[in-house]
Amino acid sequence: MEGQEIGRSDWVEISQARIDAFADVTEDWQAIHLDPSVGSAAGFDGTVAHGFLTLSMLSAMAYSGVPQIEGQVASLNYGFDRVRFTGPVPAGARMLATFTLRSLESRPDGSLMVLTGVTVRVEGAARAVLMADWRILYTFA
Repeated sequence: MEGQEIGRSDWVEISQARIDAFADVTEDWQAIHLDPSVGSAAGFDGTVAHGFLTLSMLSAMAYSGVPQIEGQVASLNYGFDRVRFTGPVPAGARMLATFTLRSLESRPDGSLMVLTGVTVRVEGAARAVLMADWRILYTFA
């Protein structure tokens, strides 16, 4: 089962409104995210999403793309072993995440640590925009 794809998310649109809201919440108002002329001057086709916005969307994409484990009470974000932002996400683009099982570890308390490889792609793009190894701790009743 290790190395096997375990799910794919629904498509998620990264609108300019979502980018603007993320900038306001995080107070990261770098102009490449908010001003199309600055984004273009930086070599993009207009504005692009924050890398951390792309990363933060993994939770929503996991809800639609990773199957529930029977009997789980909670799935807890345990952190990332590796995160790489490998390409831009243009405003208005749609993203899709693919989840691959890397490893499973049963813990003495009955919980389960799952290491998941995640690859995020933008519709129509040739290469991934984000790759990560994500640890999720599942707890059971």
